[in-house]
Parts: sequence; C-alpha cells; structure tokens
Amino acid sequence: MSDWHKTACSLCYLNCGLEVQLDGRAITRIRGDKEHPRSAGYLCQKAQRLTWLGNHGDRLTTPLRRLPDGGHEPIDWDTALREIAAKLHQVRDADTEAGRPGSFGYVGGGGQGNHSGGGYGTALMKWMNATRYFNALSQEKTGDFWVNGKMFGSQTCHTAEGIEECDLLLVIGCNPWLAHGFSNARHALNDIKNNPDRKMIVVDPRRTETADVAELHLPLRPGTDAYLLAAILAMIIQRDGVDGEFLAARTEGYPEVAAALREVPVDEWIAHTELDLADVERAVDMILAAKAMTVRVELGIQQGRHSTLNSYLEKLLYLLTGNFGREGTNNLHSWLVPLIGQSRGKRSEITGYEYIGGLLPSNTMAEEILAEHPNRIRVLWVESSNPANTYADTTSVERAIRECELAVVVDVAYTETAALADYVLPAASQHEKWEFTLFNMEWPTNYFQIRRPLFDPLPDTLVEAEIYARLFDALGVLPSTDALAALTQIARTDRAQLLPAAGALMKDKPELATIASVLLYRTLGAALEETHPGAASMAPLWAGCHRAAAAMTVPVQRALDSTAVGAALGEELFARILDSPSGTRFTVHTYDEVWDLVKRERIQLAVPELLSWLGTLDPAAEQVNPAYPFSLINGQRRSHNANQILRAPAWRRSDPDGALRARAADLASVGVDPGDWAAVITPVGRIVVRAEADESLRPMQLALPHGYGMSYPDGHGGRVTNGPRINLITDATDRDPIAGTPHHKDTPVRLEPATAAERTTAERDSQRVRETIHTPS
Repeated sequence: MSDWHKTACSLCYLNCGLEVQLDGRAITRIRGDKEHPRSAGYLCQKAQRLTWLGNHGDRLTTPLRRLPDGGHEPIDWDTALREIAAKLHQVRDADTEAGRPGSFGYVGGGGQGNHSGGGYGTALMKWMNATRYFNALSQEKTGDFWVNGKMFGSQTCHTAEGIEECDLLLVIGCNPWLAHGFSNARHALNDIKNNPDRKMIVVDPRRTETADVAELHLPLRPGTDAYLLAAILAMIIQRDGVDGEFLAARTEGYPEVAAALREVPVDEWIAHTELDLADVERAVDMILAAKAMTVRVELGIQQGRHSTLNSYLEKLLYLLTGNFGREGTNNLHSWLVPLIGQSRGKRSEITGYEYIGGLLPSNTMAEEILAEHPNRIRVLWVESSNPANTYADTTSVERAIRECELAVVVDVAYTETAALADYVLPAASQHEKWEFTLFNMEWPTNYFQIRRPLFDPLPDTLVEAEIYARLFDALGVLPSTDALAALTQIARTDRAQLLPAAGALMKDKPELATIASVLLYRTLGAALEETHPGAASMAPLWAGCHRAAAAMTVPVQRALDSTAVGAALGEELFARILDSPSGTRFTVHTYDEVWDLVKRERIQLAVPELLSWLGTLDPAAEQVNPAYPFSLINGQRRSHNANQILRAPAWRRSDPDGALRARAADLASVGVDPGDWAAVITPVGRIVVRAEADESLRPMQLALPHGYGMSYPDGHGGRVTNGPRINLITDATDRDPIAGTPHHKDTPVRLEPATAAERTTAERDSQRVRETIHTPS
C-alpha cells in the first residue's frame, strides 16, 4: 500500500484538504485530511472521484497550431512561442500607432483550484496595454461585488457567514447539501437540524435536500426573489424590527432605505411570489426572534432575475437587523491575495458595461470581438477556461473566437475552445505542479494551502509560469541573463533588497513593471527551487504575504503565534505557507476588527441606483410568456457534476446523460414520458435531452445540470458530446443591467417531444458515451 499524500479538492471553492493514495499516475484512494486546519477530515461525495482530473483522453501533450482545414498539427514549443510572440508584437505595435487601447482580451486568471497561472496571464494582458478581462466570477459574482463596493467602500470587501455559531441560518437560492459553499456543510446542516435552539429558513423554488432539513421552506415562484426580500424588509420596518442602535452607530442612509421600503405593496408582491402570506410572516417572526442570524446566498439569486438588486436586498436583511460584526452573523473576511481588484466606474466603450473588480461581463465577450468598432478585441487569450461551452449563446461565442486575428488557449485539455484556437499550449495539470487554494473566505480565522504535486508533468507540458516566462523571453521583454542572475542572488541572500533592486531595473525599462510576477518567478522562484524543488511558480505569493503582514499585522501575528513585525513577519508568513502541506492559518481576527476591513467610515445603506430599481418593480410586467411557459434552472448542482475541468464521462457515478428534470405531470402535459427524449427550446436554440421525473421541483419548473456538453473521444477515432450543451439555448443579452450576469436560474423555455430523428441521434450518442465509460483512456 502506498503512502498517503496531502492535497486539496478542486471541485468547489471550499478546497477541502484531502489525502490520496497513488498507483503510478492514478489516484486510487481518497480520504479527508484530518490535519487540515479548516476542513479537519471532512469529505463529500464528489472529491472521491477526483482521480479523473488528469487522466483522460483529452489531455494535451504537445503545442498545437491550427491548420487551414480547421484541424491542428503538433509543433514544438520554440516555434509556437516565436510565432505567437510575432503576432502579439504586431497587434501591440498597431494599437500603439493608432493610439487605441489594447485590442487584447483575456479569459481566465486561473481555473477552479488552478490559480497560480492567473498572475502570469494578467501580466501579459497588462503588457499588451489591455484591460478587457473575463472569467467565471464575471459570469456569477460581479453584481455582489458591485454592491459591496457601494455599501462597504471597496469591491474587494466580501462577506462570510457565521454558520457554526448562528441560531438562525437563512439560505437563499442555494443548496449547501450538494453545493457546499461553507465549511463541512453537511455536518453543519445536520447540527442545525438536530439542535432545538437553532433554526433554518430556505428560500428556493425547489424542495432541495437543504430545504428538507429546514424549519421553514419558502418555495417562491422563480424570478421573484427581489419581491420577496423587499416584502420581508418592509414587514420588518412595519414591525419596528430594525436594530436602531446598530444603524445609528455603524451606518448611514437608513431614512432613504426606510422610505423606499415603506412604499412596497407587501400583499401584492407576496402574491406575485405565489407564497402564502402566513409563511412569510412566520419567516419574519423567526428573523426578529433570532439572536444571531446569518444569511447564505449563491447563484440561485446571483444568476436570477434582478440579480444585483437581490444582492443588495439580502445584505439589507442582515444589516437592518444588526446581524453584522458579531459571532454567528455575517462579517467581512481577509484576503491573502484578493480574487479581484477595485474598479472605479470605467466602462466598456463597446457595450457600456462597467468594469467590476477589474472584470467585464462574460456575457459581453463575443460582442467585444464581433462589434463593428475600431477598438474591438482582435486577440483572445484563454487560460484554464472554456468559454465556447460555459458562456451564454455558444453559437456567437464560437463565431467570435473564429473571427479573432489570433486566438490562443493555455489548458490541460483539448476543450471546445481549444478546438477553435489558432494555437493551443499544453499546461501541467493541478496534480502535476505546486498549486494553491485562493478562495479563502473564512472569518474570523482564515486559511491558505499550497498543494504539492502528486505526479510529474506529462512530457512536453509546462506549468503556466514557465509558459509565460518563455513567451516574454520570445517577446524580448525579459532583462538580460546577467541582470536576472544578479536579482536571483539577491533573492538568495537578502530578500529585503529584491524589490528595490527590481525597481531600479523597472526605472530604466518601465514595461517590466507589467511583468513583476514573471520577474519574481525567474529570480525568487529560481532561489526557491534550491530548497523546494518545483515551487518556483509560488514566488508571487511572497509579495502577497508581505502585503498581508503589513496591512493586517496583528491578525497575522495571532495566526502564526509570532511577535515578528515588518519584513520579518512577511517572511515568516511566506515560510509557514510554503512548509505547511495541510495548509495553515494566515489571519486570526477578533470580531471588532471587522471594522478594520470596512473601507468606509460607516456602511452606506442607501444605494440610489438600487433604490430606484426597487421602485420600478412591477409584477404586471413580469408575467409568464405563453410561448415559453417553463422556467429552466440552467446549471443545477447535482451529486456527480462539477466544473468542466473533469472531462471524462466515466467520473460520474450517476446521471450520465445530464437529464432534464421536471415534475411528472409537467412532462405528461407536453407528451413526454420519463426516460424519453425531449426538446428544450428558447428563442436562441434547441437541444435534445433525456427526461427524468423529479417532484421536488415547482410546477412548470425544469432543471438541467452544469458541467456537461463536452466533446470527448469515443474510443473509435471519433468524438461524442456528453450530455446537454446548455448554452446553445441561452441568450447572452438576457442579463443583469448593472453586472451583466446571466439569468441562468430562470430561463424561459418551451418543452416538447423530440422528433424521431432527434431520438435516434440522442440514443446513439448516449450509448457511445456509455461505451467510453468502459473504455480505458
């Protein structure tokens, strides 16, 4: 029996600590890491199939160049990087000569559990004098970030939940039993279920597994969350249930908020949600009786109708009731390295959408490329992402990628996006390199983990840091070999002088400031290799550790049990993180220190744009379209689906077809039997799916899972698509007016039986997928 090796899960942003056993290049056994300081041995059902991440038939093992017929041919690294560098120089020079912003678009910044490449990819974007940056966060979370900026003073302020300590957990638009989203989710939910002093309310159209263990379930009509939340807030004000002392001491703008909420027609809006007024009143009773309430939300409202407004109203719920800044309530949390930046109102000149956290909406990427505009995107660089499958309106996204003057993909797999690219650069997988977790969202103690490699990289694949370093070398941007060697020696002997020495180089060559991460990789990284072989790509974390130690000295000292200050504390933090295979604490806060993380004197309750939006809500304007009478959950979490880094169909123990779920009566109403094939239709497109009965859904509500629709080798020289490619039917323009996030959780659709030809094709493809499950990769 082989030894147990420490790593972490990468199938959701909790990144729970794991231990694995290996047989060659295969993970054979997985268990929770009891030494992980946060997850402490917790293991969910998905992590047990993680072996499928790196071993499958779509792994890339050589650079590829597009052929005139649309296929790809293998080429060597030097040729690929030389040709790409020549084209990048050509585009950059043309932009400079024309006096226009960089026509380079970047998709990525690291994928789920695969974050180390992001700092190097964004360096390329900056060197190209470009700003257009898209990733999964701008498909899901930017409305929430925008609201945080307005209320707490910075878009990097982000809330955490006091799940373990609360006496009331309010869950809105998520199903932690399957999707997790907070530490040891099933244990925490069971504790609430079994403790008579603790309660839970679930707001969700579907009777989820989480709703099954709740004290109260509010199965509202899809798309009406804003109406319900506003009505609850109005009822709290009517009952004088706000925490006046908290509001006076810590906030401003309450009179404007109260005035807007007093205008809410409570009965009418609750009727629009199709809930019983008595159930909503009971929810208000529970909220007002709670000593410590925490609110947990997710994509159910962040990709639902009125998503940015929803994010505002859910924050008002805990702020108006004073459930902030205390144990068991919502709080802000620290970052070692923030996931996003702080944007200040800059807008796209093509779509008019605002940059939020440095990001543009993913839904607008195709428009930024296809627009008849002199400053459109001409070069698309995609890293650890698959927009051809994951962005709305697949047809437009595919067309946009094809029309770029240059499209490059950096990934571990031959994805749908890679199949359209001009060049494909093969990266080492998450298990073949030093990598780190980045979704560090805990309060009052926060954690960070560097995962060490389980396997050697496949031949002719490179870690992202090396790919970008070689590219910058081909671009002629890197300093001389002698200058890099001198910086490396400083990194070995006197790290405190490393940044000043690098700054001197940047003074002579200002463009080096855009590639600071690559300079750290080539210098500090080279020094790290001597003590931690393979860890060079972790070098940029050194700067993050020093920033954290300077900004949060006392919380970092507590986490490390240290008395060090200044640079010594930053070095100690970096060493601790580097040498803690199970992860380590990096901050420990006291509850009063949450106010050090708020970037305003007082929390701003009144956000004029959102109060105005609230005043325009009208149930009469939001009735069902009879041509598309069903509401589709477009991207449901299930037991064995995950993000698209797991391409092999064999990893799923259940639901191999990615079935459409609906109530049996709703299937029967359109002439579809469970197990049969049905067509799901929108104004944008039509897909054929396997139907399955599920009585947990509301009437006229359908659900399709995310993480399907990927093309995969069929074992006979061809390829087959595994499950529904759902973004063939989504409309990129059906999106939030502020953040541009899609309304995926309430997509109007029509359902009808598949045609005979569609059934034949779907059944054949389903059988081919099942055959691949029994065929070795």
